[in-house]
Amino acid sequence: MFGKFFKAEPAAGRLVRAALVLSVCFLGAAWSQTPSPLQEWQYSGGIALEKLFEPNLPDWRVVLGGAAEYKPLYDGASLTRTQGGPVISIRYKDLAFASVGEGLGLNLVHGEHYRGGLALCYDLGRLVSNDIGHLEGLGDIKRAPGIKAFFSYAVSKSFPLVVRADVRQILGGADGMAADLDAFMPLPGSSRKLIMFAGPSITYADHRYTQKEFGVTAAQAAASGYPVYDAHSGADAAGFGFSGTLFLTNHWFIDADTAVNRLLGSAADSPITQKRVQHVLALSLAYSW
Repeated sequence: MFGKFFKAEPAAGRLVRAALVLSVCFLGAAWSQTPSPLQEWQYSGGIALEKLFEPNLPDWRVVLGGAAEYKPLYDGASLTRTQGGPVISIRYKDLAFASVGEGLGLNLVHGEHYRGGLALCYDLGRLVSNDIGHLEGLGDIKRAPGIKAFFSYAVSKSFPLVVRADVRQILGGADGMAADLDAFMPLPGSSRKLIMFAGPSITYADHRYTQKEFGVTAAQAAASGYPVYDAHSGADAAGFGFSGTLFLTNHWFIDADTAVNRLLGSAADSPITQKRVQHVLALSLAYSW
């Protein structure tokens, strides 16, 4: 079913390419949290299906626009915020990309069914000033760059399930490692004008990362009033995401992404955590050429 509409006439093909590109075009703020407020596959989603359904892609693909995102202030926060930002995705062949959602990277291996490589990403950390009532005494988690390794595999045209994994090492700031395993596919009801994806994700974080984000040292306990808490490595979040793209013309389109995350393990049990289940909604208007 999906193969039929993805292989439609040239105009529809342009729409499909736009949808596949748009899935990696969200706010720079989307880099800031691990687990991300959206599922990680929502930033690189449809790209994994490009070569399978559109083998003759143009050398350059560009998407620009604007977006707004409603999300928690930080992982485990009860407070939320809405902020705007740019939609930017620039891709050269199947080799290199620059995107506020996926980072700046290279596809070191790529084929009809798979892609994998390395990317530079960025973590915006956590500021005490964002939520003094809950974070005072814990200290800031500084902004920091990171390195991400990723790989995705698309099963087939008749069954376009994509399985994806990534590992991210934050260099400073949270100063730890996190990894995601997720799966997603186009939904029944998708068409040339409306393309929808959905799928689950689970996130693992090492001890260094979970301790920095959710742990409380003796010094922090004395300054904040929280009890000392030693966070452990392991699965720290599981979630489910939905992405939908509606085409207004061959070039203009609206995108909506939403997801729900459930904190697990040490992240869920931390005294810092106020809310274990968190939601995010992101809307964007963009132009593709």
